[in-house]
Amino acid sequence: MRKTSAAFLFLIAFRLLSAGQTLSPGVQAFVKVDAPVIALTHVRVIDGTGAAAREDQTIVLSKGKIESVGDSSTASILKDAQVLDLHGYSVIPGLVGMHEHMFYPAGDAIFHEMPISFPRLYLAGGVTTARTAGSIEPYMDLALKKQIDDGKVAGPRMHVTGPYLEGPGSWAPQMTALSDSAEALAAVNFWADRGVDNFKAYNFISRGTLKAAIDEAHRRGLKVTGHLCSIGFKEAVDLGIDDLEHGLIVDTEFFSGKKLDQCPDEEAFTKELVKMRVTDAPIQETIHYLVAHHVAVTSTLPVFEPFAPDKAPLQRRVLDAMSVEAQNQFLEARVRFDLPRRDRKTEELRPAPWALAFEQEKEFERAFVKAGGLLLAGEDPTGMGGDLPGFGDQRELELLVEAGFTPIEAIHIATFNGAQYLGELDRIGTIAAGKKADLVIIKGDPSKKIEDIENVETVFKDGVGYDSAQLIESVRGLVGVR
Repeated sequence: MRKTSAAFLFLIAFRLLSAGQTLSPGVQAFVKVDAPVIALTHVRVIDGTGAAAREDQTIVLSKGKIESVGDSSTASILKDAQVLDLHGYSVIPGLVGMHEHMFYPAGDAIFHEMPISFPRLYLAGGVTTARTAGSIEPYMDLALKKQIDDGKVAGPRMHVTGPYLEGPGSWAPQMTALSDSAEALAAVNFWADRGVDNFKAYNFISRGTLKAAIDEAHRRGLKVTGHLCSIGFKEAVDLGIDDLEHGLIVDTEFFSGKKLDQCPDEEAFTKELVKMRVTDAPIQETIHYLVAHHVAVTSTLPVFEPFAPDKAPLQRRVLDAMSVEAQNQFLEARVRFDLPRRDRKTEELRPAPWALAFEQEKEFERAFVKAGGLLLAGEDPTGMGGDLPGFGDQRELELLVEAGFTPIEAIHIATFNGAQYLGELDRIGTIAAGKKADLVIIKGDPSKKIEDIENVETVFKDGVGYDSAQLIESVRGLVGVR
């Protein structure tokens, strides 16, 4: 009797594992398409490789993976497959968001964790894989990752980055200051033991502390990125960093008053930086130094756009997702930055330094890619609070096109490149047989009109199709609350 029961339980467990992830009722509520075999027919395929879009294709999904991709005229579809006729629709790989967070700015340098609204918004926007690029509540992020992996929460596949590797003097009280190399080693090992797989250095860290952290992370097979200020980009390259966040707009190495291991005044170095051209020799040298040492750069244009007066669009869907308090906080900040700037001496209106820096950053990213650099895409839902998960990731693609990339190139950056950096290109990042069925179904043709990237209707993760509109509606008014 005991042997029979054990064998029976083993069989049940085996079948459950074979069937794939078991979703909780709460997650099932957002599922739109779920069947053993699914055929996406007559769809335009933008495969993420950088190749031109292919018309009238059929993609067959089975057991959470892509089984085949080919012309609809010759596709073989099993009679019991669930068939979706997608005339007029496009499919792209799931977005690989490389600068995402699970927290939101609450004012006065304090952040609140958003474990309910943010995962749903990321998934709704087409982000099926996300690197958190810095954690305020790392235990929460690790628990959230497990809940998503276990099918208890709807959200993207997460790569959790440890708590910020910061030095003394940080403006954010939720970040612990590391005073020396010993503390850096202890922090890296403590959090690596608990499951984080990336680290991020921040504004006030010293070179010695960062070097120790990078060496220990590399010893454990992990990568380190940085939003730096006390350390310039070329200095960080020499220390062995793998990735640099935000791009030229935060690189202080060109500031005439830069002091070793010190973060200069933001307005002062920005005013000097915008007087330079991307074609100037010092900036070109930095670009080629990054490329030669295989250091990636993460583009986060949406978080900077609101600081350029009269630039960022004000979308109803973004405001609807916010709590009343979050709305007010964002709109007040937006008004402040949209006010005209006058020169104190001449009283003439002048461009805000951030507006000039924003345009300079777009040019830098084009030049970096032209030189052979690996550009990643993220959105960074912090800043003044108007850059929300999912929506911001879509806006990032639109801004990459505004920066001079083609829509096909922008999609390649936001899918293929992120997967390559994470070492997961064999599983995600492009649409090909054998890869995970992480796909975004979009009404329209973002290969010609990138704004269509906002028309996401269904997001497949591991072969399960989630209803984007339903996910968004479920968090109406929650951003800033939970």
